[in-house]
Amino acid sequence: MQLPMQKMVLNEEKTQPFTQIFKNNMRSYSMVVALVLIMLLFQILTEGILLRPLNITNLILQNSYILVLAIGMMLVIITGHIDLSVGSIAAFVGALAAILMVEHHVPTYVTVIISLLLGAFIGAWQGFWVAYVKIPAFIVTLAGMLLFRGLTMVILEGQSIAPFPKSFQNISSGFIPDLFHGTSLHIFTLVVGFILSVVFIWLEIKKRNTQTKYGFDVSPRVAFVAKLIAIVAIINIFSYVLATYEGIPNILIILATLIIVYSFVANKTVIGRHIYAIGGNEKAAQLSGIKTKRVTFWVFVNMGVLSALSGLIFAARLNAATPKAGNLFELDAIAACFIGGASAYGGIGTVNGAIIGGLVMGVMNNGMSLLGLGIDWQQAIKGLVLLAAVAFDIYNKNKAA
Repeated sequence: MQLPMQKMVLNEEKTQPFTQIFKNNMRSYSMVVALVLIMLLFQILTEGILLRPLNITNLILQNSYILVLAIGMMLVIITGHIDLSVGSIAAFVGALAAILMVEHHVPTYVTVIISLLLGAFIGAWQGFWVAYVKIPAFIVTLAGMLLFRGLTMVILEGQSIAPFPKSFQNISSGFIPDLFHGTSLHIFTLVVGFILSVVFIWLEIKKRNTQTKYGFDVSPRVAFVAKLIAIVAIINIFSYVLATYEGIPNILIILATLIIVYSFVANKTVIGRHIYAIGGNEKAAQLSGIKTKRVTFWVFVNMGVLSALSGLIFAARLNAATPKAGNLFELDAIAACFIGGASAYGGIGTVNGAIIGGLVMGVMNNGMSLLGLGIDWQQAIKGLVLLAAVAFDIYNKNKAA
């Protein structure tokens, strides 16, 4: 009789109060709330234009390249570094891709592979100086920003190159075909939304059961069910909105894949734990046996690859390679990370947070454009939002201390 009683005690749920849940996740929750409020504000100010299916699709297409950069930038910032060269690398890779495809008729898939390898090489070049020579990343990537911006102008000779092949344009502007041949609705998109809802519920229940099994604190059952209902509702509403237009954009599949893969790497792998450890205290991480130089090097290699991918997506979206491509991309990516919860001191941040921060920036850009605000006011407002996000992070850090 004693063993079953012990087992029953071990499996009993240990719930956290609502106040403790909010306190532990204040930054992430506050950014989600801020995103919802900003969307509602612009939905009212634009008289319903913001959340129309066409504009929602445009939001995804317009911000995809920044979100790709934000994922890589988050890892760089977590390690305690910064990368100012990503916009120039994106422009340089896009220009090279245009020369290969438009002028030399290289197949699209070959060009994409060459471009990503070039991005990895550039990232390795910068990672070497940062990780092994110990030159501050700010200086190395500032030099990279100037170098690759100049090389972009050289190889393009100050002119744009266009148009790209249709197969390349589809990377950024194509849509997944409807396998069910819907008429007024894209049925395949609705099916995908339903499947994602089922998978999400199954994963969350499995995660909660595991936490309960090992005696970890879990959220109250009411809060857990409310969370499931809210997120499933968001998934299906979002799917319906996409289904009323053209369905799922190709770029959304690329983004979803990157989010899943990088979230898994950051949260579930040894390399992810090493990245957080280096950002928390590099000397302590080195003394504990972590090869800090190698990890930092590969973080910059990864950033180079994602910069190249971002350049390809932007070039496909624009259907041209221009000398001014990638301008201020690095600032938008860095702002997305800090708004999404990254710490200015390193060691803190999530991939999901970077995506939320990027969406905050994207919705603000789109909403202000719909309202007719000039680029001058848009830049000023984004600067204030970034300053407020970093000040909020420092306030929380000081309060915790």
